[in-house]
Order: sequence, then structure tokens, then C-alpha cells
Amino acid sequence: MPCVKISDISKSMDQLFTLDNISLTVDNHEFAVILGTSGCGKSTLLNIIAGLISPDQGRIEIDGEDWTGRTGRISYMQQKSLLLPHKDILDNVAIPLLLKGMARKKAHEIACQHLKDFGLEGFENYYPQQLSGGMRQRAALLRTYLFTSDIMLFDEPFAGLDAITRRKMQLWLKDLWQNNKPSVIFVTHDIDEALLLADTIYVLSPRPAKVQLKIETTSLKENRQEAEIIKQRILSLLENA
Repeated sequence: MPCVKISDISKSMDQLFTLDNISLTVDNHEFAVILGTSGCGKSTLLNIIAGLISPDQGRIEIDGEDWTGRTGRISYMQQKSLLLPHKDILDNVAIPLLLKGMARKKAHEIACQHLKDFGLEGFENYYPQQLSGGMRQRAALLRTYLFTSDIMLFDEPFAGLDAITRRKMQLWLKDLWQNNKPSVIFVTHDIDEALLLADTIYVLSPRPAKVQLKIETTSLKENRQEAEIIKQRILSLLENA
């Protein structure tokens, strides 16, 4: 049974037909990437998976249970870090635990156990504006992880970073995933990022978005020539749609 099953999702937003009968699955411990051009509806799909908005039709199942239109099961990291500027990093990352009713001291103790793995050890008393863009995104990722660590959604989390920092964050996230093995749904419009991170890539068409192509990347990791062929195929789909 897949960990997350998205079945026949359609949605119109502001009178625009945005998603058209999208179905995909994410298995336990899988890193799935949803790839598409800007404005095709990727963020709308993530909002539906997270339960923030309801689809016009279709169903979201998590571990076989219907979670359509319901929040609280999946953690969700958006493009902006959304850290609170008046709180230090420790208070920021502990917010999910506090919202669950945990005492502040206990929440801080649990958050502190993860600071080293997230590259934040020694920065717990810093404020967001004192950190680099990459470190702010790490703090946001830890906050997301503490909400729930087994199913995580990412909406272009590194899009606002410079190229060098973005590459470092991609490799760091890949290493973090390999060590912890959550199920991940990661949205991007960057083909190289998708090929680097994904077990499976779903390529969406322009709005109204449909799944145009599903790619299993296992063989591509060891074959650069094949990876380049797939990259050109994806480019052709996105450019000629």
C-alpha cells in the first residue's frame, strides 16, 4: 500500500481550471518530485495534499485513510522560510511541538537534539535576520520535520537561494533524507534539481495540469548519458506544451 495516494484530483482556482484529473502515488521512504513550469498548479496540488484546500473532485489517502481536506498529518515547507523575526531559532523550530501542547522546556529539549543534524548547533539563540539564507531554510526544515517526520512536502524550498548555496542545500537535504528516510513530495521547476534528488519524477503539463510523464530515476544515477537523454526529453515536453 502506498504511503500517499492521490487519486483523480481536479481543481479550479479563481475560475481557472488548474488541475485536471491528477493521480500519483508515493511509497514509504520514497523521494518523489513533481516537476513543472511556473504557474502550472504545483503549489495548488501541494495545498490539496496538505489538506489546506479541498479538491473539486478526487481523494487524498494516507496509509489507506481518507485525508481529503484534512490537516495535521503531513508537514509542509513552503518556499519562504516564514520564520518569526522576533523569536530566536530555538523558539522558531519548537513551534510545532508547542502547538501540540508540549511544555516549552520539553519542546526545547527535543528541538536541541536535532540542531547538530540540521547544521544549527550553536545558533539556537540567534534570530532569523542574523543567519544566512541557507541556514534560515535549514531552520525552517527542522521546524517542518518536528511537525511530523515521516511525510514531508516541499514547495520549491531553495528557489530563493544563490546557485552555490542552493547546490549545497540540495546535497544536504539528500543526505538528510538518506539518513532518516521520510516519504517526500518535493515540487520544483528545475530539472537538474529533480534528477539529483528524486527516486521518481512526475512531469506536469501547463495549466490545467496533467501528469505527462513518470520517470523512475534509479538507473539514471549511474548513467550520465541516459540521464541527459531524459533531461532533454523533459525539456522538450515543457518547452513544446
